[in-house]
Amino acid sequence: MSAFRTVLKYPELPLSVLGARILAEVTKMRVGFLLSIYVALLFSVVQFAQAKIAGDYIETRSADVYTGQCFANGEVGLTGDEAILGWHIREGSWNGVKLDNLNVVAAVKANATLGDPYADPYPAKAVLIVDEQANPAERAALASFAKHMGGKLLGDVVKVENQPIYMQVLREHHGRALLRAGSFVEVRTRAINENDHLCGNESTFYPPLTPVGHAMPAVAMTDQYRGNGLGTTWTLHDKRSAFVGSFDN
Repeated sequence: MSAFRTVLKYPELPLSVLGARILAEVTKMRVGFLLSIYVALLFSVVQFAQAKIAGDYIETRSADVYTGQCFANGEVGLTGDEAILGWHIREGSWNGVKLDNLNVVAAVKANATLGDPYADPYPAKAVLIVDEQANPAERAALASFAKHMGGKLLGDVVKVENQPIYMQVLREHHGRALLRAGSFVEVRTRAINENDHLCGNESTFYPPLTPVGHAMPAVAMTDQYRGNGLGTTWTLHDKRSAFVGSFDN
């Protein structure tokens, strides 16, 4: 179309000059088109980099996750329907909101042992605890992030609490972590050692409940939920029921 307009605009020009003008117009169009594609790709890369989010993860269950078949069979269907999930965002954004050094925690009560392939744990109920240091926009982003990571497990959030949250994963001490969320949640973990091999055939029987970049099973020295909303509370000690790891989304 641009070439046609050039011919109409300059009918008196020789064909050789018209050809040069037409070539210049086409080249200009191509350069502009390629430049627009480059800008769009660059914008997408920048947006992707800004959306990147990474941090530490803690999970506990009311059933052992590092165990042998015989012990797992003794718990399945009887326990393992409760869980605590904690995320500490080291750096990154969610929904365009920066969340550096903020935390969010979920306590979950399911309908069956989480990870049991022969039972349906859903619908599960969840209480979300959001870092009270966050402003309203950050709290909304933290809740959205947790629901995204938890998926169906956090599909029914019955209550949201804004509480002080302290979470620390000690990388220099393998498997050691601490999580406190108000007066509702306390989790303390340590590494698994030789004294935790009770039957000699232990393995990571259940995988983590949410996407992780890396996670290791650990012993939950304390696993406690004392809040409302789930119809139950629990306090457990010295179970091989925890994961300590990281996420990179």
